[in-house]
Amino acid sequence: MRKSKVFVGSSHPELGKLICDRLGVREGKCTLQKFANGETSVSIGESIRDEDCYIVQSGSDRINDHIMELLIMISACRGGSANKITAVIPYFPYSKQSKMKKHRGAITARMIANLLTMAGADHVITMDLHAAQMQGFFTKPVDNLYAGPTLARWIRLNIPEWREAVVVSKNPGGTKRVTALADALKINFAMINTDRRRRNAFPISRASPTILAEFDDDDDNADKNDPMSLSEIRTARVVQGHVVDDNYEAPNDEDADTSHASQDNEAMYSSVYSLTSNHDHALGGTIDATGSDDEDEHEVTEERMITLVGDVKDRTAIIIDDMIDRPGSYIAAAEHCRMNCGAKKVYVIATHGVFVEGWLEDMENSWCIDHIVVTNTFPIPSEHRTRSNKLTIIDISPLLAECIRRNHYGESISQLFDHMMTI
Repeated sequence: MRKSKVFVGSSHPELGKLICDRLGVREGKCTLQKFANGETSVSIGESIRDEDCYIVQSGSDRINDHIMELLIMISACRGGSANKITAVIPYFPYSKQSKMKKHRGAITARMIANLLTMAGADHVITMDLHAAQMQGFFTKPVDNLYAGPTLARWIRLNIPEWREAVVVSKNPGGTKRVTALADALKINFAMINTDRRRRNAFPISRASPTILAEFDDDDDNADKNDPMSLSEIRTARVVQGHVVDDNYEAPNDEDADTSHASQDNEAMYSSVYSLTSNHDHALGGTIDATGSDDEDEHEVTEERMITLVGDVKDRTAIIIDDMIDRPGSYIAAAEHCRMNCGAKKVYVIATHGVFVEGWLEDMENSWCIDHIVVTNTFPIPSEHRTRSNKLTIIDISPLLAECIRRNHYGESISQLFDHMMTI
């Protein structure tokens, strides 16, 4: 790769080295320092005039420091008269804050996009954005690569009887991702939904016979083998992040009901006030969109009802998502698949493994999870990798390196989006 330089930030030096090795180039000379007051200093150690510069910097557990370091590196390359500057960000920071979920909130992902553009980035290469619409935040080209084909290849090579497995989405927001992978593998899929349990819900180990009878009366000609029929809907209770049986008595149940009633009344009065006030947003801004796709934004302690639509009995369940950041929803989904739905094994697979604060250990200690598979877009400490018996890390550097090479030579990268579909 002539007339190009690849610089590696301090967030994920291991991935940066793998990318450079794949490209057959050496890392660009760059000095990264911290002053005593915490300020970041960047100095480019070689000429980059009229050259294409690629800066590899992923999200990490010190995300704010590394974002600032990336912005300063981009600015330093711009000041060094680089021809083109490409930010390679395998795990895009603040990607879960891509929409306003509460009043007076911030769309932080859009702010990060603006900062990258203003710092001087001409192009961004990333992988599996939490919301694909985030590409619209940029005024510069964005290549959002997919790890799905790589994960599908791993499934084919490493999961016994994968043709009989079922791909499971742990929330409705991930259904599109799951169906795409299921189509690529030509296997079945299922979906899990978790919401606050209604007080007098029907028995929840499976659909109520009364409900089923009404369903049969209304749809006499319905296909009984339909994978979405009520006979394949399994529900259960989730208390403090774990699946429990119907006879389990939740602690402080009456207090929880009182709290829920108080919240409902408060929400009702708030809505009435909004409709009768003179605010401009009275008719359009009263809905709280929290938790539509990301129900595990914070660990939920109240009782919930978890529902699986699909059939995983005597099969391997493969729970797919774009990132593993909090273990609670994955553990509950795995427990439901194993304990109530009859799954033989449960694999948890994601692109980004954001394992901090002992979350990997929590998933390791769950007997319902047999294997955890992530790529190396997010830096995982070596002690976690050596200590874990269930964790597998897939190297994604070949895909990123090939994208950089094609970008440098002006070649099409469309084949990288479906590079495994023909395997």
